[in-house]
Amino acid sequence: MGYLRQYSPFMQLITFFGLWFAFMLLYSLFLAGFFPAISGGYTIAQMEDTKVWADPSFVRGLKIVQLLYTLVSFMVPALVFAYLAHPRPAVYMGLSARPKYLQLALAILVILCALPLVNVLGEWNSTWPVSKQMRDLEELATKQTKLLLNMPDIGSMLFNLLLLALLPAIAEEVFFRGVLQRVLTPMVKNGWVAAIIAAVIFSAIHMQFLGFMPRLLLGFLMGAIYFVTGNLWLAIAGHFVNNGLQVVLVYLYQAKVISYDATQDEHVPAVYGALSALVAGILIWRLYMKAREAGQTFELPAEPGDEEEENEENKQDHSNI
Repeated sequence: MGYLRQYSPFMQLITFFGLWFAFMLLYSLFLAGFFPAISGGYTIAQMEDTKVWADPSFVRGLKIVQLLYTLVSFMVPALVFAYLAHPRPAVYMGLSARPKYLQLALAILVILCALPLVNVLGEWNSTWPVSKQMRDLEELATKQTKLLLNMPDIGSMLFNLLLLALLPAIAEEVFFRGVLQRVLTPMVKNGWVAAIIAAVIFSAIHMQFLGFMPRLLLGFLMGAIYFVTGNLWLAIAGHFVNNGLQVVLVYLYQAKVISYDATQDEHVPAVYGALSALVAGILIWRLYMKAREAGQTFELPAEPGDEEEENEENKQDHSNI
């Protein structure tokens, strides 16, 4: 394929958002028509009625909705675009090369070491002035998330790792980093700026204003990991660890194994946030140096007519795995 390679980055961006809008529309139409069938007869309007949340049929429907949202809204449009944009979509998105173990460890450490700063930003973000209606909507979304995180046994925990950690990590990284950030980079002619813009869009699309800043930081860190290595698997791993850690901690708390409740915000001193930023920055630099030593860098897709040169570069990339 690769039909979209003949168009400018701006037109590619418009095409990508057009695909996203089209699949969002399909998802919305499906939800409106079939939600009663998958939730035991409840309607979309009843999703905000906490009285029906105790019904297992409703919770099952809510989980199906979450699954479809992840796949149809993010993964499918990104994969379709990559297929139309490049003869080898996996190469285009940075999924063709297996990450080295040290790089994988560094990428995970970047996310883990940044969590104190994430908490500091979250605490500050929660003080932003917003309307009562918006705050009520965000509280409702938080309650729905806690409903999904109700895990009475290890089987439900493993299922939530798939539903709330692994699938979102793959789908959202393919969408926001593998395609959006890659399309933005030649437009703004700066990979760091592209990572910031993609992170802003990543946070905004989640429609949770009181969590905007911590999600923006996490989006930027995953964009930075992708930019300095050119390997999307590393960003996916960091994303999965961040989401999966929350799922596991909530399960352990519900099972009374630990006393720490990951769903409750705790105060983190600003100095810890500053130290967290410093350590995360050093780790990103080390990740960049290791990627350079391995000959792995973020490369823009070859232009039409550059197929031979691109083939040689891909052979070199695979020789460094």
